[in-house]
Amino acid sequence: MKQTILVTGGTGFIGSHTTVELQNAGYEVVIVDNLSNSNEKVLDGIEKITGIRPAFEKVDCCDYDGMERVFKKYPGIQGIIHFAASKAVGESVEKPLMYYRNNLTSLINLLELMPIYQVKGIIFSSSCTVYGQPSIENLPVTEDAPIQKAMSPYGNTKQINEEIIQDYIHSGAPVKSIILRYFNPIGAHPSALIGELPNGVPMNLIPFVTQTAMGIREQLKIFGNDYDTPDHTCIRDYIYVVDLAKAHVKAMERVLDHPETEAVEVFNIGTGRGLSTLEVVEGFEKATGVKVNWTYAPRREGDIEKVWGNVDKANKVLGWKADTPTDEVLRSAWKWQQKLREDGIQ
Repeated sequence: MKQTILVTGGTGFIGSHTTVELQNAGYEVVIVDNLSNSNEKVLDGIEKITGIRPAFEKVDCCDYDGMERVFKKYPGIQGIIHFAASKAVGESVEKPLMYYRNNLTSLINLLELMPIYQVKGIIFSSSCTVYGQPSIENLPVTEDAPIQKAMSPYGNTKQINEEIIQDYIHSGAPVKSIILRYFNPIGAHPSALIGELPNGVPMNLIPFVTQTAMGIREQLKIFGNDYDTPDHTCIRDYIYVVDLAKAHVKAMERVLDHPETEAVEVFNIGTGRGLSTLEVVEGFEKATGVKVNWTYAPRREGDIEKVWGNVDKANKVLGWKADTPTDEVLRSAWKWQQKLREDGIQ
């Protein structure tokens, strides 16, 4: 039996898919989530896929005493994958203090507790937002590209958290970390038993596309059609959530099983190519045969014009690659939306 891994935010979109891949790889998983943007029923989906129900504790990572109780209850935890965070760019502009409190305190608590309970390593869920808007000569963006001033409090919390990890380990803390800067996760597990289920109005593109296609939302708004891109809409690197989840398994193996590696490493996790918002919407229509009622709207504060990743380092060092075709990914998102409708959820 492999090691026990704590997954914070494990009932969320990326966390649930990563839990599945960890279990498939033989790890024991303990999930901590405060359910602020997810549902405990996700555990049922995980169990149906893997045959194993992960241990679950409803705790907020900002609650130091609550987290310490988790480490005492599960004394064998060897590694942490830290997803738990507030994550919407637009909301962070409106509620910056909430973002700084949630996103910084949660990480600091985990780092303080790790040496006390002999936890070896932490995989930190970072973001391509740390690159800001890369200059044209830095696209596709590599891990060595300059860190730009963040365009939103959300992005700034990712930058600050990376610095906290670097400073803490530099101080001599006996832990290791891999920082994964990922691009835009989309899609759902092919079983349609887990997927992205935001509370309230979706902040991400694909759930809004699928909900509009289903008739739950009246109209999709594409924010901005005056960008300096081929079709004048934003460009992003959209990565399949299952491919992304597998990257976390590779990273955890590297942190726990390869003592010769550096104490802190950074990897971009993406596909290595950019798709515009319009290309994604039209690609969804083509892949599913379902029309989406959409219109253009003014730019949204905090949005970056264009960014996609150079992922050579992850491909070579981690031995990982995102290779699921985009049309297959978009169909998986639609299949998930249909399953939600069947289950009477949306």
